[in-house]
Amino acid sequence: MKLNNGKDIPNIGLGTWMIKNKLAAEAVKEAIKAGYRHIDSARVYFNEKGVGEGIRQCGLKREEVFVTSKVYQGHKTYLKAMKAIDHSLRRMGLDYIDLMLIHWPKPIFSLHSKKTYFKENLDVWRAFEDAYHAGKLKAIGVSNFSIDDLENLIKHTNIKPMVNQIKIHIGHTPMALITYCQQHGIVVEAYSPIARGRAMQHKEIVDMAKKYHVSVPQLCIRYTLDLGVVTLPKTGNPHHMKDNLDVDFVISDDDLKRLKEMTLVI
Repeated sequence: MKLNNGKDIPNIGLGTWMIKNKLAAEAVKEAIKAGYRHIDSARVYFNEKGVGEGIRQCGLKREEVFVTSKVYQGHKTYLKAMKAIDHSLRRMGLDYIDLMLIHWPKPIFSLHSKKTYFKENLDVWRAFEDAYHAGKLKAIGVSNFSIDDLENLIKHTNIKPMVNQIKIHIGHTPMALITYCQQHGIVVEAYSPIARGRAMQHKEIVDMAKKYHVSVPQLCIRYTLDLGVVTLPKTGNPHHMKDNLDVDFVISDDDLKRLKEMTLVI
């Protein structure tokens, strides 16, 4: 897919949440070997060092691998955000990061409060814009942002978010938010596309996967791709990495509609 600044982003990436730092380098190298060219990390995954090591040792040129990280959700000032970007670069041992995201619109202790953090996110975004212009970041975006959060940035900043990474899986498809992003040229990324494994236990999903002669994860990944979004399945298993790329099949319109209407709570 193409970001609104013209940069390409691979539409399947390896999610690294819950992959320990000491295992991350090997997981990244196995993913690259399997064919991945997009690796997703974050400060709060505590594996940026291992991910960066894997990128440096994978045998490919740096520009051949798209690397994402995220600024901790509690860093809500210009200075903290700028320091966080520099710290991520140092931990990863990279000259630039392809995509940096604001991990959440609110700090963890305020996720359910009425405070919007609109002003604070504008300060963080200013740091992102400056790091982008300095060449430290090749693209900038957000994660878990609502329409209101996005509109705040679009109306009051110079660079529109290029990505919004949100939870999307069968049984949880926020179409209003997806549509808004796509209409405004913001690429949507789906995390937890297999519903943190819960999809494997859903009879309707299991039955439909059998119908297409694919695994449940393959069906889930194909579903998110058919929504027109980038998908980020997480695994440290080399066999699963390969399977998760083998999704060259077509879900019928009727089945796609059924999947959109399913409910699955995690």
